[in-house]
Amino acid sequence: MGRTITIGSAPDSWGVWFADDPRQVPYGRFLDEVRAAGYEWIELGPYGYLPADPGRLTEELGRRGLKVSAGTIFAALHRPDHYDEAWAQVELVASLTQAVGGTHLVVIPGQWRSDTTGEALEDRTLTDEGWQRLASGTDRLARDVRDRYGLQLAFHSHADTHVDTHEQIDRFLEMTDPEVVKLCLDTGHVSYSGGDNLRIIAEHPDRIAYVHLKQVSPEVVAKVKAEDLGFGEAVAMGAMVEPPTGVPDMPSILAALEGLDRDLFAIVEQDLYPVAPDVPLPIARRTFSYLTSCRTPGA
Repeated sequence: MGRTITIGSAPDSWGVWFADDPRQVPYGRFLDEVRAAGYEWIELGPYGYLPADPGRLTEELGRRGLKVSAGTIFAALHRPDHYDEAWAQVELVASLTQAVGGTHLVVIPGQWRSDTTGEALEDRTLTDEGWQRLASGTDRLARDVRDRYGLQLAFHSHADTHVDTHEQIDRFLEMTDPEVVKLCLDTGHVSYSGGDNLRIIAEHPDRIAYVHLKQVSPEVVAKVKAEDLGFGEAVAMGAMVEPPTGVPDMPSILAALEGLDRDLFAIVEQDLYPVAPDVPLPIARRTFSYLTSCRTPGA
């Protein structure tokens, strides 16, 4: 016993979705403010937002007392011949993550609908052949990431992808190798898509390797679903909200995670793109205070 759930945050909670966007805060302000909010652990965010040179990034982190838990890539492994494109991202992101002491690589599946335009890019239903490619490709990627970089792959179900609903998460976990493919449980995306976070933790305890903490507004999500809007538009409408004002219930989630008896990173990711520059810091301070009061040892 005595395991720790370590609360961190990410550029996403400062409205950062892209490596470079004039509506986003400069990376220096993000680093200053995430530390001022109380966090010691962060994710890299979109590759190129934080300095990509390991020495420079190590210096920027060190003088603020910050550490990196993970990097993130998008990988549309359900598409034929996509592995090389995915691996090109891995070589950039995993090498930087490894160099600055991170331990996980979060992998988000390719989206069938654009975050920025809402345009359908492909069919929202994945064929059986597509599922097979996704599963075998993720198995291969997880092994290669482990063997080459020593990182644990954590697969992130995501709105407007083919691994979105509770049933799709179950199918993905059934089809992939439990020894190498683990789950990044994103509480907000699971709730957004009508899933049950506590049931996922209970039914797949050995697959939970990493966590993103989010809450959603049921009222906004109901409108989004009724009008079949894209995730980007949902975020702009305020679908992701500050805890404890939304769902799922954070104390219950954290208690269930503590019951897994393993060290876990639980990274706050409140999607806020786009957001006014002065908005994130007060939210981050309140969120850190709230989450660290929710029976979370060692946070």
